[in-house]
Amino acid sequence: MRSAFLGMLALGSFVSSCAAQSPSAARAVDAAKTHDLSVWAMFYNADIVVKVVMIGLLLASMGTWTVLIAKTIELKRARQRAIDAIARLSEARGLSEARLALGNADRLTAALLSEATRELKLSSDILSGPGVKERIASCFAEVERAEALSIKRGTGLLASVGSTGPFVGLFGTVWGIMNSFIGISKAQTTNLAVVAPGIAEALLATAVGLFAAIPAVLIYNHLARQTGAYLELVSNVSGELLRIVSRDLDRGHHANKIQAAE
Repeated sequence: MRSAFLGMLALGSFVSSCAAQSPSAARAVDAAKTHDLSVWAMFYNADIVVKVVMIGLLLASMGTWTVLIAKTIELKRARQRAIDAIARLSEARGLSEARLALGNADRLTAALLSEATRELKLSSDILSGPGVKERIASCFAEVERAEALSIKRGTGLLASVGSTGPFVGLFGTVWGIMNSFIGISKAQTTNLAVVAPGIAEALLATAVGLFAAIPAVLIYNHLARQTGAYLELVSNVSGELLRIVSRDLDRGHHANKIQAAE
């Protein structure tokens, strides 16, 4: 009987201690039960500043993939046009044959032909062949620089996202953690069940920043290699045209010699 009485006293003390549990611990248990830590739930429950940061990073990521698709198509078409132009120019003996071979030339070859024709007209009263070739080569270099700027347009977004994305995400994380600590001070509890949801929501911003930045860096490097290969083809096109112009100049020089001898 005595042991049974002592057991009942122990059970009563345990029940009373459970009933006297602190309100903060009870709130922690409720928070652990009610908080959904899925990605969408964390985004939905995050602070407005953290939401803006994550939305901005997701839009930047969409822009990155858009640039990849657009630039891949543009570079593929431009490379094919340059390869076709090189194949046609390799059989041309003079500038007139080059015009016929190219037909409806694209923007690049049209600009190169226009610069060569313009400089030949301006230098028609000059007998020095090397000087004319140097001036035409200088004009071709300007066209190549303009083409390089044109084909690289849009890749600056990739560099910006790749370099700033992690830091923008970190800003969102710092802001979210700051709000979490403010909430901890108001709740007057450091229970992990209360602290974890807010910190998880804040860390999601850093994850989104890395999600945007890593592909941007990889895509930027890929497009830089593809752009470099295309610009080599552009240089080959201008080189073919310069050799054609040089042949025309040499033919004109020999004809002048023959006429002078007669």
